[in-house]
Amino acid sequence: MNNEQNAFPIFGLIKENNIISTWLRNSYFITKEMSLTEHGLKHAEFVSNRALEIAKAIGSDKRNQDLVLSAAYMHDIGNFLSRTYHHYLGSMFLFEIFKDKIDIKDLTIIMQAVANHDKEEMKLVHPVSAMVVIADKSDVRRERVLENNIEKIKTDIHDRVNYSTIENKMVISSDKKIITLKLKIDTQVCPVMEYFEIFTSRMNYCRLSAEYLGYHFSLIINDFKLL
Repeated sequence: MNNEQNAFPIFGLIKENNIISTWLRNSYFITKEMSLTEHGLKHAEFVSNRALEIAKAIGSDKRNQDLVLSAAYMHDIGNFLSRTYHHYLGSMFLFEIFKDKIDIKDLTIIMQAVANHDKEEMKLVHPVSAMVVIADKSDVRRERVLENNIEKIKTDIHDRVNYSTIENKMVISSDKKIITLKLKIDTQVCPVMEYFEIFTSRMNYCRLSAEYLGYHFSLIINDFKLL
């Protein structure tokens, strides 16, 4: 167990759980077969790291840092069974796996964050849920594209947008209360407007989640402020 897992006991328990790692690996293969972007271990690690970054920047205590790290890492485990209901399935699976291992109050917050992260009926009930949403919906980058053929990439708008994103950074100002997503996009692959065509709802989720945390959400693409 590395230092981070030592610092966050719930996350350490999760990282050592073979069921979680197996389901995340299978989620990767299932979403690949569905011609979707990467939803396996790499996505889990990116989202959990970003969620923890947000939690630290806004001053969350150690417990909430552990909870958000854990929820973000597991938010997509249900994909191995169903893409449509993966958020609900994943939440219920977590109860069965960890009901005797994680304090029920902590597990409830994690389950809510997992169940809440993916649908239009999203209702934020805890800061952990809000941070998971921002971390998940802001994960757009070239590395998530699983198709290797550039010509096929160009025919799919989701692949084009992700493949065109060559830099993805989040800047959080606790003084100004602003969470800024800064992207660098190769406009020869995808024009900026195509980003909005498929990610408008995602950016709205980020905005609502940031507001729940008492922050403003800002989007900058190629040094142009768009939100």
